[in-house]
Parts: sequence; structure tokens; C-alpha cells
Amino acid sequence: MKQVAQNYRSGELLVLDAPAPACRPGGVLVRTSYSLISTGTELMKVSEARMSLLGKARARPDQVRKLMESVAQQGPAAAYKKALNRLDSYTPLGYSLCGIVVEVGAGAEEFSVGDVVAAAGNEFALHAEVNWVPTNLCVRVPDGVDPQHAAFATVGAIAMQGVRRAEVQLGETACVVGLGLVGQLVVRLLVAAGVRVVGVDTVEDRCQMAVKAGAIAAAGPDAEGEALIEQVLSSTTGGRGADHVFLAAGGSSNGPVELAARVARDRARVVDIGKTRLDLPWNDYYEKELDVRFSRSYGPGRYDDRYELDGIDYPAGYVRWTERRNLECFLDLIAGESLDVSALVSGVNPVTEATEVYEQLRTGALRGVGFLLEYPVPAQSGAEDAPVTRTLSRAPGTGARPRSVSGPTVRLGVIGAGNYASSMLLPHLAKDTGVTLASVATTRALSAVNAQRKFGFDTVTTDAAVVLDDPSIDAVVVATRHHSHADFVCRVLERGKAVFVEKPLALSDAELDRVVETVERTGNDRLMVGFNRRFAPLFTQMQRRFGPVDGPVSARYLVNAGRLDAGSWYLDQGLEGSRFLGEGGHFIDSLSAWIGHSPVEVEARQTPEGADLQVNLRFADGSLGTISYVTGGDRRFPKETFDVTGGGRNARLDNFTRATVWSRDGKDAKRAIGGQDKGQRAQLAAFVEAVRTGSPMPIDAGSLVATTRATIAVEQSLLSGERVML
Repeated sequence: MKQVAQNYRSGELLVLDAPAPACRPGGVLVRTSYSLISTGTELMKVSEARMSLLGKARARPDQVRKLMESVAQQGPAAAYKKALNRLDSYTPLGYSLCGIVVEVGAGAEEFSVGDVVAAAGNEFALHAEVNWVPTNLCVRVPDGVDPQHAAFATVGAIAMQGVRRAEVQLGETACVVGLGLVGQLVVRLLVAAGVRVVGVDTVEDRCQMAVKAGAIAAAGPDAEGEALIEQVLSSTTGGRGADHVFLAAGGSSNGPVELAARVARDRARVVDIGKTRLDLPWNDYYEKELDVRFSRSYGPGRYDDRYELDGIDYPAGYVRWTERRNLECFLDLIAGESLDVSALVSGVNPVTEATEVYEQLRTGALRGVGFLLEYPVPAQSGAEDAPVTRTLSRAPGTGARPRSVSGPTVRLGVIGAGNYASSMLLPHLAKDTGVTLASVATTRALSAVNAQRKFGFDTVTTDAAVVLDDPSIDAVVVATRHHSHADFVCRVLERGKAVFVEKPLALSDAELDRVVETVERTGNDRLMVGFNRRFAPLFTQMQRRFGPVDGPVSARYLVNAGRLDAGSWYLDQGLEGSRFLGEGGHFIDSLSAWIGHSPVEVEARQTPEGADLQVNLRFADGSLGTISYVTGGDRRFPKETFDVTGGGRNARLDNFTRATVWSRDGKDAKRAIGGQDKGQRAQLAAFVEAVRTGSPMPIDAGSLVATTRATIAVEQSLLSGERVML
């Protein structure tokens, strides 16, 4: 399928051939008819991508702060690699479309194949021929509504939410500052609500468009224009001024905010919808006691994954107008002819011409506010009958790689290619001459395309079954979200292939039991879990220098984990398990690798808020291990510190950058060469060699199961308050 994307590092914008997304539970697959270009939000993103690295840093100081924290913890090389991977990737554009449902996922049965729908979301309603859209971001289009007009629904919901935030009443007066796409829609909604409207914009054509839509006056923000607006407002309101001012402008000028103070009446409401400078002139806003409000996107539900992804609606008795109900209301107004958006359609172009359209919009060669991309209609008699192709062959012009089923090259399939896999796993595999990267499957089409472009996969797909069922693939790497790991592992093992899965192996005893049962039933124990720290060069060197110990040791692992960002998927514990359940296997495995035995007893305690954990482990040889997993420390402090005592010796590993051993012979310290190395490269090389030669896996399956069982036992100990025997 065709999809519009941009490389944020280079600024390159292009129309890609990408695999269509799979239809997942909780949503529908939509074949796009028209998608709307947001001449405000999207062009700002496009312009930002064209900036230099310094310009990008100035535009996104929040990301710079995260980068500096990453440098402090991981070192400059690892932080640079991760940041560059994020920058040098294709990112999608678009968030408003109209199309036809071609497949219905489980839990989305309110829709039927063939339904005409409007869809929203900058991760779902993309400029692409086919999109998967969750139910709460998708609404049916009423009969009689032109699909071109329905494609405006998302931006219409943004404008509608702004109007709702103002709590306008019949007969009031409003001033709309900024008459771009959102501002034009705000004008139309206010007129439909019986509000008298004036508008302000630097572009004369937009002012005339607003007047034709029902505004009583519109002018530029110069002295003459402002005088006209103030005169009209004075005569209309008896000198009081506007009841509401809507800031729908963008840019770095503080003019819109200052203008709002001049035209607003005493105690008026000022609603910010766009992204404009907001240096409030204190005296002006204080003297009028202006009520400044923000309008957050499409309405309640936005940025709430439980609403948008899980489909959990807010009861109308508590939240009358959610983002989905705003979408429905906007379309109903069009269907009832209370709202006319036909004049906003400034141009319709095939999606194949998207790059030219964006460039002309950027340079100002195209004038207007509403530009649509049109998508081809399938040759079949009805769009609902059109098959959705989810596998894409190697990109044209990149050359074909020999496909070898046997021999010295291991053919790998990969499921999941997110930021961790793309920065920490795939670069090593791509450089391994003993590996052929055969196929990659991702949920999002652009993730697969990015992986193919960077690492040279033969084929890409959004259907994991394509990778699983390919008889030419020798081994599969699973790097998906935690909740899917155990299931994928079982499915790979059942097909007789080797599997490398990122931690954790399982989230519950039941999932782990299923993995064990699958190994026993199939006889296939070709399993590896991504416990990479035991392969780190400094860890193995320190272990050799420490030497064998006659008797138990005491080991301590301090993890300065830091607090999670508000949008982290780790917070969805109901689906992905706790944060420690996801990460803790690393530290338990490291202790087991050093001691040479698996844990036999686990006891855990946590702080009252549950943010910090203290885990005590006893091993089969009597050794003791302690893991302190803390979140309240400074992000600049090293993330991981490991130390061990025994046999008259001490050893300490500081964040995989420095290893020190103290013994009777003195102190021996080593530093990492080339920055932090947590062992991913060595671990993957060991896995590939085991697959190629048929030798045992680098970590015994029994140890993998024992580590996972102990990690799960931490949660059980926290719940029961008791120690757990393994």
C-alpha cells in the first residue's frame, strides 16, 4: 500500500510502499478514501524536520533534557546511538480521514464490513491506503455526507472541543484569532450555535472566507484591521467587547494574546486552541479578570489509552462530549445541513502526489486551508471485497539477497522492531556475516519499512504468521510487548524453530507452565531469553579475575531505575505486568550467572507507594543476593551497580563502564573501551552460533525457567507478605 512518511533526521518526505496493517482486536481495518492534510499541525512538523540538529534541539528542549539524562546513565555512545535511531526513521503523517471498513476485529462488532467511517488519531488515521483504527476513534458517516467532507471530522472535533471549552450561549459574541483550517471551522460552529463572530487573520482570502461563512467582520491584525474589529465589536455589544476569544493561530508572536486582551469584555473567556506564544500581559488580563482556558485536541478521552486503545467509554452522564461523540456531532451537523464545509476543500490530489502538495504548501505556492489526498478505488466490484495485502517484497532497487535454507548462514525472522530492537539488537545481527535477515513483522507498517531500510530484510509484513510459517526461516527473534512473549515462544517452538525472546519470558506461572509444557511436548528446547548482562565484557572479565570461591558469596545489585514517563506502556500493569516483572529477570539472571546456581527462595518488600523494591534471594549453594530497585534517585546517577563479596575478595561493576576487583594481591580496575557494553552483541553472536552448529543454547533452558519463576515470585511475595520457596 502507499503511505506518506517523513524522515525526521533529514526532513525527506516521500510516499512509501508499505505493508498494510493487520486487523487487531478492538478496532477495524479501514481502506482510506480521503485523508485531510492539516495545514497547521502537519506543516509545523514538516518544517521542524527540515531544521538542523541544533534547530531541532531548540524546538524540542524536552527531548534534549531526556538525551542528557540518557548520556549521564548510559554514556555518550549508547545515548547517541539510541537518539540517532529515533531520528533516522520514517514517521507517519496524518490524523483525519474517511474510508470504508474492510475487516472487523474482535470486540468491534458494532461496525460491519462496507461501513463508511470517519477516523481520527495521529497513530491511526494516517495518510495511508489502509489503517487500523480502534473503535473509540472511529464513527459511521451518516447517509448523504460527502466522504470528502467527512474527512474533516477530526479537525472539526478539535474546533468543536474549543467551542465547548468556552461554554458559549445563544446571542453571545466571539472573536476568532487565526482563520486557518481550525479557525474556519470554529467560525462555522459558532455561527451554527447562534453566536455573532468576528475574525482576525493575516491572509485576506481567509478573512473573506470567514465572512462568507457568516462572520459579521474579519480583518488583518494591523492597526487598521484591529480598529475595524474593535469598532464592530463595540457597536455589536454596546461597548462591552467579545464574550469569548478563540486563539487558533500559531507562531512565535505574542500578538494574538495581546489582541485578545484588547477586544475581550470584562471577565471574558480566552480559549487557546492552536499552538501560539502565551506571554500573558499581566495587567491587561488582571484588570479584566480574563478566564484563560486550554482546549486539548478532540475532547475528553484524548491521550487516555484506556479510552482510545482499550475502548472503555466514559458514561455520558459524567462526560457528555467525548472525542468520539464530538466526531459524531460534527458529522451530524453536516448531515443536517447546519454546517457546510464544502468551501474549505481547497484541493484534492492523488496520494502519489503528496510530496509535491506538501512542498507547495510549505513554499506558499498553494493557497487555501483544506487539502485532501485521494486514494485509489480497488478494481473489485466493492471496496469491501478488496483483499488487504500485508506482506511486501524487498524494496525496489535495493537488490535481492540469496535465499538459502541450509548452510553456514542462519536465516532469521524477527517479530517486533521497536526502538530497543532497532538500536540494541538488529544492528548487531545486520553486521553478522553468518546471518541472513529474512523477514520482519511489525504491528505498524512504517516500523517494518524502517527496519528493512536500515538492516536489509528480504521481506516485511504486518502479519506475524508470515514469519512463523516461513519454512526457510531457521530461528525467530521476538521483540514485542511483554504480554505476547510466552505465546510467540510457544508458537515458534511448535514449528520446530529456535527462538530468541526479549525478557520477560512469561508474566505468570500459567504462561511459564505453557512454555515448559510446549518444550516437553515438542522436544524443542532451542530457547534463549534476552538476559544479556551475563555476556557483558566487563562482567565476564570481572568474574574471571575474581576467580572461584570455596563457599557462598553475598551479592548486591542496585538499580537506579528512575520514574516512568506518564505515557509509558509499562504503566499498563494489567496487560504488561509490573515494571519489575518486565526488567527484574535481568538482575536475577546476573546474580545466578555469577553464583552458578538458581534461586531457591525469594522475599520482597516495597515502599508504601510501591515505587521501590527490596528483593532478597537465597541460592542453592547458600549464597545470598539482594536487589534494590529504586525510582526516586537522580537520573544522572549510574543506573546499575553490582558488587559481590566472598572468599576474601570484593568486586564491583559500575554501570558496565568500570569493573574493579579487590583481593590479597591488590586492586585491579578495568574500564570499558568504547563506552558502555551490556552484552547484547556477544549474546546474539552466541545464540546465532548455537543455531548454526546445533550446539546447546548459551543459557540452559532450566536456568531461564528458574529465573523467570523467581521474577514472578517477587510479585507473589509482595502480595502475600511472605517468602516464596521455589
